[in-house]
Amino acid sequence: MTKQAASKTPVLVGVGVAHRKEQDWRNALEPVALMQEAAAAAVADAGAAGIAPAIDRVIVPEGLWSYGDPARTVADAIGASRASTTLVKLGVLQQTGIALACEAIAGGECEATLVVGGEARYRALRASIAGEEAPETPDERTPDHTLVPEEEFYLPEETGSGLGYMPVNYYAILESAYRHARGWSVSEGRDRVAALYSRFSAVSERNPHAWKPGHVAAATIRDPGEHNPMLAFPYTKLHNTSWNVDQAGALLLCSQQRADELGIPETQRVYPLASAQCEQMLSVALRRHLDRVPGVAAAGQRLEESLGLCLADVDFIELYSCFPVAVLAYASELGLSLDRDLTVTGGMPFAGGPLNNYVIQSTCRLAELLRASPGCTGLVSSVSGLMTKQGLGLWSTAPPELPFQSVDVTAAVSAANPPLRVLSAYEGVARVAGYTVLYERGQRQRAVAMLDTPAGERVIAWTEDPGLMVSMELDEWVGRNVSCSGDQLVAAR
Repeated sequence: MTKQAASKTPVLVGVGVAHRKEQDWRNALEPVALMQEAAAAAVADAGAAGIAPAIDRVIVPEGLWSYGDPARTVADAIGASRASTTLVKLGVLQQTGIALACEAIAGGECEATLVVGGEARYRALRASIAGEEAPETPDERTPDHTLVPEEEFYLPEETGSGLGYMPVNYYAILESAYRHARGWSVSEGRDRVAALYSRFSAVSERNPHAWKPGHVAAATIRDPGEHNPMLAFPYTKLHNTSWNVDQAGALLLCSQQRADELGIPETQRVYPLASAQCEQMLSVALRRHLDRVPGVAAAGQRLEESLGLCLADVDFIELYSCFPVAVLAYASELGLSLDRDLTVTGGMPFAGGPLNNYVIQSTCRLAELLRASPGCTGLVSSVSGLMTKQGLGLWSTAPPELPFQSVDVTAAVSAANPPLRVLSAYEGVARVAGYTVLYERGQRQRAVAMLDTPAGERVIAWTEDPGLMVSMELDEWVGRNVSCSGDQLVAAR
């Protein structure tokens, strides 16, 4: 790397986390106030007078709040009034906002950038329980820049089958396909996933920022109970992210040159090595292999080739854990053993999953661990939608030998993975590619299956037959031939 390029190397110099759990919502902070608290903590963490006025850009991922330009509120609060503001809309990969900050610094557009986000869903929940509504400060401003995604889409055949718009329903189908592809029985798959998440919960005990720290037994996670209802077989509530949290996180990055000028010590610095993403837009039913995530494999391979390393050798791993199959599939595609720790936070059910801000939270925690382990590397993954978009971020305490790498594998992955044809109705025998049993108030409501026809087409069929639903939970139906009439799953063959 040339001296000039090295001077523009992006470096993470400050991390900040805000974490509140007020039972009385009137004592809680609204989302933008949490963001201000996290941003101020990141500035303080950098430990350099003059870093805040040097911030050129503040980037905020959109959340479940109504602010028009929260980045401006944060910028003014921390003394970065000259910074431009960017709102990253829901549906854009969380890694994208971090990559944008790194690219701006590496390209010489900015000398310092703040990425900050947060949610206060617990505050809203406590207000709702009290029969009240938690207000937010009105903000109808427009940010200087807005990143708008290609929207997540659902096929009418998907939503009309009963899957609706609930992510858990689709992820449960992907889980069944993954289980079958690994040769696990239904019971073994449930055991393995429960054990994995129990280990995640144990990691949460070591995370000072975890929302619900504490070890949870595998049996408690696996099986439904009074406080752990089944939602979409085999997923109970404890397999799902906890998004009713009051959490915010902030990442303060600057150029290596500015870090040198400000006298920020090397022990404080964490370097972003690379970012990779895939944004092929395929609804679940259009995917040929429900157990695979080809975008992750392609992104991981490109990172390994670009940086000359093996991702399996990375010291710290944080795999996005909205649902277990996201962890399992990413691990498989990246060649990571399930026997190692795959989280640094404790995972989204236990550390907390503030919707569109979790990757910032997990990167903050990763940075803390890397600072305590000089010479180590860390990997953080992102998921958007129904495992529709995939992202990876690679970090190190050692200054990089190469410029920051930003990789997009969308075009190559799209060319290699064309969509299936989905039928609205089908008469005959088809093979089950994936399925789930949907629950409501603890009771089975409907089984939904994605089927592959002999001609290589996909059809979605459902049944409300009690016997078939029970059978689907006891025995493996992926790979079975079934009879389909219109959109009705009639029987196994």
